[in-house]
Amino acid sequence: MGGIEGDEPPSKRVKVSQIRQQGSSSPIDSMARLPASQEADEVLGSKGVIKKGELVRIIVDALYSLGYSKSASRLEEESGIPLHHSLVDLFIKQILDGRWDVSVATLHQIGLRDDAVVKLASFAIFEQKFFELLDGKKVTDALNTLRNEITPLCVNSGRVRELSCSILSQSNNINEGISQESRLKSRKKLLEEIQKLLPPTVIIPENRLVHLVEQALDLQKDACRFHNSSIGEMSLLNDHHCGTDRIPSQTFQILHDHNDEVWFLQFSHNGKYLASSSGDCLVIIWELMVDGQVCMKHKLSGHLKPVSYISWSPDDLQILTCGAEETVRRWDVNSGKCLQAYEKNGLGFVSCGWALDGKNVFTGLADKSICMWDLEGKEVDCWKGSRTIRIADMGIANNGKDLVTVSKENTISLFSWQTNYEKVIQEDEAIISFALSEDGKLLLVSLLNEELHLWNIDGCTELISKYRGHKRSRFVVRSCFGGLEQSFIASGSEDSQVYIWHRLSGELILKLAGHSGAVNCVSWNPTNPHMLASASDDRTIRIWGLNRVTSSNGNASQCNGKI
Repeated sequence: MGGIEGDEPPSKRVKVSQIRQQGSSSPIDSMARLPASQEADEVLGSKGVIKKGELVRIIVDALYSLGYSKSASRLEEESGIPLHHSLVDLFIKQILDGRWDVSVATLHQIGLRDDAVVKLASFAIFEQKFFELLDGKKVTDALNTLRNEITPLCVNSGRVRELSCSILSQSNNINEGISQESRLKSRKKLLEEIQKLLPPTVIIPENRLVHLVEQALDLQKDACRFHNSSIGEMSLLNDHHCGTDRIPSQTFQILHDHNDEVWFLQFSHNGKYLASSSGDCLVIIWELMVDGQVCMKHKLSGHLKPVSYISWSPDDLQILTCGAEETVRRWDVNSGKCLQAYEKNGLGFVSCGWALDGKNVFTGLADKSICMWDLEGKEVDCWKGSRTIRIADMGIANNGKDLVTVSKENTISLFSWQTNYEKVIQEDEAIISFALSEDGKLLLVSLLNEELHLWNIDGCTELISKYRGHKRSRFVVRSCFGGLEQSFIASGSEDSQVYIWHRLSGELILKLAGHSGAVNCVSWNPTNPHMLASASDDRTIRIWGLNRVTSSNGNASQCNGKI
């Protein structure tokens, strides 16, 4: 096909997307043809990998897609590189005119090497013919097409049976046939399907230039260590690069309402609330106001021991709190009222979590068993054995069926409570804590040797990356995912700093100073990539943001960096 000039002048050639915008009298869409100019064999660029012919054809295709038909035709004429072969022009016109038999003959003339592709395209054409015959009440002709043209292709026998059934149900269809406009629309859709079947050397994939540009932007975004803003802020006019100003690295607010070390904190799924717990046995629910300030909503009392873990319900209307080897309590977020206390034979609870539907609660007990409860406090099921240890982390994998716990000192368990099937992740070091990604597909594990390990738990488990740099020797230090598309990993540290890594590269990009004691836990706002919270032994919570604020208000003081 290469080197054959089109029978029609370039001005007659148009893009598929142009037909979508115009009526039935518009010119035919173009599918790709092999270039005809010797210039097509030239290569461009410093690396010599860009073929001039392909680039010109992609540009022509993009111009037609954008509606610049005259410019596209002029480029074809001036370069001598047509968008596609004249046989493809003829083929498309035959499809739009409903000349099914000759279009299949033309398809064979195009010279495709893959017989399977020819059969699939022929099947699609004859299927369209079949339905149009049925619509025209030509049932006998449709039956002949099914028997003599579709069936001999030996393609998609299941679909052939469906077509047979459609003949039997024809009498139940409405009597009026489809309009000419609808018929043309369905033929254009047929062309789009055939376009996906043919190789790119014959027909350029739709919106190929846009796709290539999007790929380039994605690669630049992934390579940018600080990218934490909307894709709309990227430009085609220069290479993309963000600075540290896109990462929440300045203290925006300091919360002083706890009276002891702050052990745990977590934002709600909707990002409107923050819950924190402390050695003072209190849980505080904070609310994010319209002006960005974080204000106390409720101070929850009732636990007799320090609260080690908090879990938000899927709808963010309730929270579970777990006292250190004490009870698990369920609270109403709006009223601050305790709705239920979960207890069992004097056994202490070590962890808690919600089923994805919010109708059941899971708890880990000090005897290493796991119990499932309904909301009213009735025990639904219990799994004994080494199901959990005294680490207050619990989560649900993305399938909604696997409970994630630390079952042994160095083992993560993915336990399906419905089938009792268990899958484990074995680490070489003792596990300190873990965190699940928002989609439940990634697991971040904090280890005794001051490493964070990132695991893929969607399907086969696989260790993806390791993160190093933070300090931990005595305490439980927690980490989290965060930022735009959860592109970052943040962790507390015993050196009073917050550590932030770029998730894909594993590069440590920032250390945030400000706390005067060990940072026990961090939480990144899931709906605001520019807000991060940290909890510390200095009895404070720091809210980190992008902008510097120098005012103060009541118990919440604001500053830049250290106090």
